[in-house]
Amino acid sequence: MKRLGEGKSGQRIVSQALDGHVPDRTPIWMMRQAGRYLPEYRAVREKAGDFLTLCYTPDHAVEVTLQPIRRFGFDAAILFSDILVVPHALGCDLSFEAGEGPRLSTVTNLAELNALRDELDASKIDRVLEAVGRIRQELPEETTLLGFCGAPWTVATYMIAGRGTPDQAPARLASLRDPAFFTALIDRLVQTSARYLIGQLKAGADAVQIFDSWAGVLDPEAFRLWSIEPITRIVQAVRAEVPDARIIAFPKGATLQGLTELVRVSGVNAVGLDWTAERPATRLALGGKVALQGNLDPLTLIAGGGALDRAIDALMQDFHGAAHIFNLGHGIRPETPIAHVEQMIARVRG
Repeated sequence: MKRLGEGKSGQRIVSQALDGHVPDRTPIWMMRQAGRYLPEYRAVREKAGDFLTLCYTPDHAVEVTLQPIRRFGFDAAILFSDILVVPHALGCDLSFEAGEGPRLSTVTNLAELNALRDELDASKIDRVLEAVGRIRQELPEETTLLGFCGAPWTVATYMIAGRGTPDQAPARLASLRDPAFFTALIDRLVQTSARYLIGQLKAGADAVQIFDSWAGVLDPEAFRLWSIEPITRIVQAVRAEVPDARIIAFPKGATLQGLTELVRVSGVNAVGLDWTAERPATRLALGGKVALQGNLDPLTLIAGGGALDRAIDALMQDFHGAAHIFNLGHGIRPETPIAHVEQMIARVRG
């Protein structure tokens, strides 16, 4: 019988795991795998001149997406872009300051929200979707292509504060002080993020990931209201147009109880686990329901050596026999030695 994910010259084993099957071998990719730890990325970044030009120029986005596939042979490529493309395409001013991260024009009330676009600016989004199609054409047949967006809660935190903050207090306060505005903002992000993911899937992405990077600051009720429910609505909207869409949710910092509820309600194919997740308990609770992705500590990858080997062996043992995709518990850091990435891949595949 033909296996799920089988292509002309090989099997897309990430897709196989997302379909709930134990893959023939453990697939591996890394969040932020196209990035500053690679000299070839830095060269393209310098040529582009600024980060947004890098994201919106298909030639550049295709090149940096493919670089880690050429160098390491990862089992998945993830589109090079940014979660803040969505608010930018809605009309927010956006810039990236060296060493300080993104800066956005703030949206703090209904009047400011109503001044934004209802739909994404096609002049921006179409360039991203062009890159998706070209990446799929240039990838090896057996390599899964992942698209992505930010979850509404996480994107809203940046839109309200205009930047990242330690505990996302501005967004949390907005949800408490002005629930009508905050609900309307989340609604706008649900609708536009779903359209964005549908566009990526139709352009050639095999699966998409929803990053809720700031889910861990929410209490249980707020997590249900502002993380689970919006992600569920995105999944439903995407599947209304792409019924077989494979979708990964990564709610960083979520508790096992929160993850369990997310899986039960949302219908995602997989959940990403950060490095603090307790693996045996998570596998026991969720391993028969969804694929599990993660969850090596990015600092362990920086450390390398015996500590890295031991951590990988423990992780592989905990997920042995499960539908598991090896990944980090968050994005790779710029200071990570390339030799340690090579060590990790060899250990996972060896």
